[in-house]
Amino acid sequence: MPNLIDLTFHKLKKENRPALLTYTVAGDNSKKKSLEILESISNYADILELGIPHNALVADGNQIQTSAYRAIKNGIKLKDIFQIVKKFKKSKNQKPIILMGYYNMVFQFGENNFLEMCKKVGVDGLILVDLPWPENKKFANKCKKKSIHFIQLLSPTTTKQRLKKIIRDSHSMNYFISMLSTTGGKLKVSAKEILSNYNKIKKINPNKNVVIGFGITEKTIKSLKKADGLVVGSAICKEITRSIKRRQNLVTNVTNVVKRLKNKIR
Repeated sequence: MPNLIDLTFHKLKKENRPALLTYTVAGDNSKKKSLEILESISNYADILELGIPHNALVADGNQIQTSAYRAIKNGIKLKDIFQIVKKFKKSKNQKPIILMGYYNMVFQFGENNFLEMCKKVGVDGLILVDLPWPENKKFANKCKKKSIHFIQLLSPTTTKQRLKKIIRDSHSMNYFISMLSTTGGKLKVSAKEILSNYNKIKKINPNKNVVIGFGITEKTIKSLKKADGLVVGSAICKEITRSIKRRQNLVTNVTNVVKRLKNKIR
């Protein structure tokens, strides 16, 4: 059976638009609300990334760190995250979901046990920030056997020779980090430069889908709509924080942010 990520990109190419990928932290600000947010924003998002909270988020900026802190403080555990995915898939079984986190949690759980649970609850893809190529090759192959996409990370400083090797070994989706920064940083390079780097990656293998993340907001997303997909995370986590502080309906507010993002790239 084809992976839902592949089916989604195939469908969107026919519609001539990029995929909108959203990122939220599992358990923020509670297990119940986290699931409600996922279910609501999936009406507009094409692919959903669900972050595994970690107390040392080396790749993430303040907004995502704050979300992770709330989730950890509320006692979220890996078993709870699997339950969130399982419940989400009961009503949204055609929406791809990607778990994003750090290898330490996978290692502690056990690689085989982790992948078994991912398959059981319906995880479609994995991003492990601190497990780069070629160190991830063995684990990526295990993922492939389970029909779970292991998504490789590419950066503006990745050499052409290394890019070719990573893309050769990669599954059908890769994640291009738009700039050298943590998540949530202000876009420091122009859309033209980002797309130029993106196009160099696409030329290596046009059949591989490449999404762009880091620094993408309502203001910048439209200028990058030529990409296969665009990832928005910090802007969503920021809205969750804002809604909590103002005691507003965070599910509605976050959904409105995602709806506006979608409208900009149609």
